[in-house]
Amino acid sequence: MSATNPWPEREERPVWAVGRRRSWAASLLGSVRLWQVLLGLAILLAWEAAVGAGAVDPFFFSRPSAILLRIAQWFGSGFIWPHLWITLEETFLSFAIGALLGIVFGFALARLPFVSKVLEPYIHMFNSMPRVVLAPIFMLWFGLGIWSKVALGVTLVFFIVFFNVYQGVREVSRVVIDNARMLGATERQLLWHVLVPSALSWIFSSLHTSIGFAIVGAVVGEYMGASKGVGYLIAHAEGVFDTTGVFAGMVVLMLIVLVVDQAVHHVERYLLRWKPEESAAES
Repeated sequence: MSATNPWPEREERPVWAVGRRRSWAASLLGSVRLWQVLLGLAILLAWEAAVGAGAVDPFFFSRPSAILLRIAQWFGSGFIWPHLWITLEETFLSFAIGALLGIVFGFALARLPFVSKVLEPYIHMFNSMPRVVLAPIFMLWFGLGIWSKVALGVTLVFFIVFFNVYQGVREVSRVVIDNARMLGATERQLLWHVLVPSALSWIFSSLHTSIGFAIVGAVVGEYMGASKGVGYLIAHAEGVFDTTGVFAGMVVLMLIVLVVDQAVHHVERYLLRWKPEESAAES
């Protein structure tokens, strides 16, 4: 006779299922993205609560809910698209031209020590020049169109990329270069198979930084003289004491930088997939 248990036993789960659930929870709590989102939400909620409690004056700081509503109105009505397109065009041209010139001159001067020593004081003098001073000059030269903003952005991007590429090429091991030459590598093969791969980390490090500076160049140029662009919207909102419009334009610019930076990051991961530390980090 088999005794029946009046108390039904709880169904036991397999050990692998429990381990998988715990590992999923641990990975979720250890997710950098999750904590980034939580930190952003905490800041926005604290800001909103401070405005609601009267600790922060909404005339000077607005409130997150009003800023998000203004951004939604801009995109919903299509009002921001012409302004955003102009700013993106200026930013892309500044970033592309400045980065290309910085990479070319960085590689060239790193491979020509005598020329780099001759030009060194002039490069440092031009780099120390305040870029805001150049904005009115560029407007006189190129007018109020996009090219005055592009010229200002190029001056910001160029030196960041140039110094990183120049230092990255000079940091390449001399032993590796000598071994490649002993194996019969030409200057072109040395460039593409030794110098460029070795300097890629420096190049992408400068690109991540220069994205924000390309935006700064476009917005500062629009701020000083333009009829369209996100910088123009910010300047117009500031002129009528519309802090919500000012913060809304700033948030839109920050989101643009975030999206472009993520795109550069994916390209960087693809091109540097051969590096052992990158592979280990991804796994």
